[in-house]
Amino acid sequence: MTQMQHGKRLGFFTRLLDRVPAAERYRLATEQIIHAERCGFDSAWIAQHHFHEMEGGLPAPLVFFGHVGARTSRIRLGTGIITLPMELPIRVAEDTAVLDMMCDGRLDVGVGPGGNPAAFPSFGLDSADRGRLFNENLAILRNAWTGGRLVGGDTLYPTRPELDARVWQATFSVEGGRRAGAVGDGVMLSRTQPRTAEAPDASLSDIQNPIIDAYLAALPAGVAPRIVASRSVIVADDREEMLRFATIGLERMRGKLDGREIASTATTVHDLIRAFDVHIGTPDEVIASLKTDTAMLRATDLVVQVHSVDPPHPYILRSIELMAEHVAPAFGWSPATLQAA
Repeated sequence: MTQMQHGKRLGFFTRLLDRVPAAERYRLATEQIIHAERCGFDSAWIAQHHFHEMEGGLPAPLVFFGHVGARTSRIRLGTGIITLPMELPIRVAEDTAVLDMMCDGRLDVGVGPGGNPAAFPSFGLDSADRGRLFNENLAILRNAWTGGRLVGGDTLYPTRPELDARVWQATFSVEGGRRAGAVGDGVMLSRTQPRTAEAPDASLSDIQNPIIDAYLAALPAGVAPRIVASRSVIVADDREEMLRFATIGLERMRGKLDGREIASTATTVHDLIRAFDVHIGTPDEVIASLKTDTAMLRATDLVVQVHSVDPPHPYILRSIELMAEHVAPAFGWSPATLQAA
């Protein structure tokens, strides 16, 4: 196992789950990303979800980033993820090419086969085909970006071959890590993962270190690793105040723990914090908690999100500040451009 990465990059991730109407969600998320840029964060990531507003509040990430790109100047913009099996890959190629040009090459394209299975029929698709569709659509996407001939004989305009080197694949599995590594893509690791009946008490690092091992072993010689560790991190001036928000947010998410022992045995907010792999507290407490996460220590990019606690907007802004000022520097991060917050 490799040691902690030095020069780690810092990202902010949002699922756009502020408990307000959709237009206000988009406004608040834009403010949060702008604030992350001011605080020196390297990247901002957004999730795509269709139909189910309590899972994620944004079905059109590239449209949203068109707006954010015009409001920012430096921070990289990453999709985490585009649910590629549900997309027309030529349109994704066109939209990402135009967006990347308009935001001066700041786009990173995270893709995955995921998405709620219940959403697939509305697209005329069967969720059982997601693996095949993902592989086929990703191949079409890459061919289009790099100027390859399409089925009708046309080529993409504008082409954007640079994007081919900025693909990230999200995965829960060792095989997914191996697949991403074999083609030189980045790999995106989730903030939490289900435990198996055979290992109900496994740590997140127990699950994700083998994925990282497989990814690094498959990576072609000379290709630098790109490993995102997405983590639920909420940094606060007052731990007890944030625990009140955690009690509300995590109780809402208890049903997502189906199949885990903790779903029926959790009696305190601390049980739920452990079940959802949340790092919460003052800067010193969060630093101590993250230091136990050996998979995160191996990542090139620490990408923090406030889900599943989802505190109110002012606390998200403060968590961004404390992350940049105190927590991330403890893990080798320094901002490329630190502006006055």
